Amino acid sequence: MRAVVQRVASASVSVDGREVARIARGFLVLAGFAHTDTPTSIQWTARKVSSLRVFEDDSGRMSLSLEAVGGEMLVVSQFTLYGDVAKGARPSFDDSAPPEAARAMYTRFVDELRALLPGRVHTGEFQASMQVALVNDGPVTIWVEKSAA
Repeated sequence: MRAVVQRVASASVSVDGREVARIARGFLVLAGFAHTDTPTSIQWTARKVSSLRVFEDDSGRMSLSLEAVGGEMLVVSQFTLYGDVAKGARPSFDDSAPPEAARAMYTRFVDELRALLPGRVHTGEFQASMQVALVNDGPVTIWVEKSAA
């Protein structure tokens, strides 16, 4: 599983011109799933993402978690995180999980996050063409990856 975590001042996601979710301060998480992902790799990633300490404390040091700052999380599925351009310029998505398997993994990931951060996790719409808007704070962007092995 791969997750790109962006610390944001705000973020929103819309589908067909209709806003489906909006957060203030927190994380925008782009989540991609491989066909080899397991419940263990999904749980590990949820725990890692939810516990990241990338918000500044009073001394300006990144040591505070999302929970400590009262932040929210917006999770958006993104199969293109597994796009491979090693050969040619057109990405291959052979490593991405097929849609139905990815939907189950995405649901499990969101459920894990919601158990860790009750009331703070919002989502886009799986497999929809989404427009994501964000105000990156910092910018701070963290790549989190856990292979199934």
